[in-house]
Amino acid sequence: MPASPSPNPPLEETRPTRAQRRRAMRKQRQTAIPRGAEGRSAYLQVLLRRAYPSYEFFLFAALSGAILGLGYLLDSQAVLVFGILMAPLLTPVMGMILATVSGSGKYFLQAIGAFFIGGLLVFVTGALAGLAVRIWLPLTLEQAFVHSRLWWTDLVVLALGAILLAASFVRSEKKPFLPSVMVAYELFYPLSAAAFGLASGVGDIFPQGVFVFIAHLSWALLFGALTLFFLGFRPAKASGWVFSLFTLALLLVITIGLLLPKAEDEPVGGNQAQNAYVAEMPESETEAPTAAMLGTQTPLPAAASQKTPVPNATPSLRATVNPEPTLTATATLTPEPTPLYALIAAQSGGGAFMRREPGGAVILTLENNELVEALSTPLEYDGVDWVQVKVTRGDQSFEGWIIQSVLKTATPSPDW
Repeated sequence: MPASPSPNPPLEETRPTRAQRRRAMRKQRQTAIPRGAEGRSAYLQVLLRRAYPSYEFFLFAALSGAILGLGYLLDSQAVLVFGILMAPLLTPVMGMILATVSGSGKYFLQAIGAFFIGGLLVFVTGALAGLAVRIWLPLTLEQAFVHSRLWWTDLVVLALGAILLAASFVRSEKKPFLPSVMVAYELFYPLSAAAFGLASGVGDIFPQGVFVFIAHLSWALLFGALTLFFLGFRPAKASGWVFSLFTLALLLVITIGLLLPKAEDEPVGGNQAQNAYVAEMPESETEAPTAAMLGTQTPLPAAASQKTPVPNATPSLRATVNPEPTLTATATLTPEPTPLYALIAAQSGGGAFMRREPGGAVILTLENNELVEALSTPLEYDGVDWVQVKVTRGDQSFEGWIIQSVLKTATPSPDW
């Protein structure tokens, strides 16, 4: 007998097309955030509970700060990157952003308190590394100077990281580690550098690093809060609106007061070997200090001003058989050139850096009004004039190169 056909033939499995997958993902993203005001308010309370930090935040904050301090001690970018990868998920920062848009002052204080404790752990571990570096000073501390300055590229990365952190946190239950690392990069680096500079005693790192940290924090909170406002999160009560608007205004004032003026004074890119750390002083603002201010006469003037002392030679006549006079003269003194001294006078930043060679590694930090001795005439390197100088500190003397525009002299020599 012939075999009867199967009553239920197997159905072929069909896979969704690419367009169907895109529509499904778009629908899932749209339904992740409730549409109604009451639904958003309830969902905001869930997000606030998720943003509350755990003990892991404080543990990894201390670990990250210790590695960052070691990176500044070794002046190693690789160690610094490893330290920031060990940074915890910045849930307190996300909590401050959520408290700003929800108008919850109580939760804002809790979040900023948790972030303060985590930041204090980063600061303390960075300070311990700064105390240790005193044993080996002077050292090349280029990374500490770089990360205690404002850079427009850092601001762009921080804004992008804050936007992604806020959007990812509210749209998915997965932990947004990558945006958190972007934000931690811009917050922990200057904070640890400030502590390192304070404990090491190296000038112009501690105050600058603190200002950069505060400016970066306000910048991140501002962009994160604006992102959630754009996504539809609003305060539920009038008092919440007052708190939100006040916080946003305060963040805007801090951003304008700290970030924008520093961004104009500090370099915004270019060749770091030339001017990444030293703010050059325009020639029109150069004021010549007096000789008493420099403590010595400075110039090698024109050749006509170098007077050869007249030899004290007086002939003496002796009564001898041969009455010819005998001339007795003292040795002629050869004048030595007067050393050329200058003062450090950087327009901003509080000082300048001495390097091993023009455009080379930093070997010493010189503060404004510090006296140096110029050892050479200006040498042009890559479009910038450099001068070899010598500075004495205690019983040690250091020689290196510095940009000419940050030096202020009384009466320089003709070839200066």
